Amino acid sequence: MQIPSSRKKSLFLDRDGVINVEKDYLHRIQDFEFIDGIFELCQAASEAGYALIIVTNQSGIARGYYTERQFQHLMTWVLAEFARRGLTITDYFYCPHHPTKGTGHYRVDCDCRKPGPQMLLDAAQKYDLDLSQSILVGDKRTDLQAGHAAGIGTKVLVGTGHAVSPEDQQAADVYAETLTALKTLLFPESPGSH
Repeated sequence: MQIPSSRKKSLFLDRDGVINVEKDYLHRIQDFEFIDGIFELCQAASEAGYALIIVTNQSGIARGYYTERQFQHLMTWVLAEFARRGLTITDYFYCPHHPTKGTGHYRVDCDCRKPGPQMLLDAAQKYDLDLSQSILVGDKRTDLQAGHAAGIGTKVLVGTGHAVSPEDQQAADVYAETLTALKTLLFPESPGSH
């Protein structure tokens, strides 16, 4: 018999292509578009006891397209938009580095840039999360690879961002074309999933 863990579980969300429509190096509020179904998915996850955490590569910082301050300003607004809908984003983790395209101290081959697992491991340590009971939702193979390296229990790929190959779909534990379909797959008991 498995003893249930007293540690918390999380729904980890990639940002670009999962929470918002994928746009190159997005950093302005006026360009930010939420993807249909993201709030409903997060509501169902929250009701099922999952903390909501965003994990995002932001190489636009490394490339000099926008600053960490501009990124954080946008994320403050994003968290407020979730809060307006009664949803709490526990935290967000981001990687500002790039191994070859970065400038200055941002040009580094780090473990936090997905497919590296460091953002997930840092979140688990900070919030005492059980990664084996957690879910990661991404739109690229590198998201899945990060989840695998960190020991995430359920690695999900969605077709809401980057093009997804059949091989990518097979690498995922769960694949869904839309966030609405994903909500039904992950949380079938949730209101509105029938």
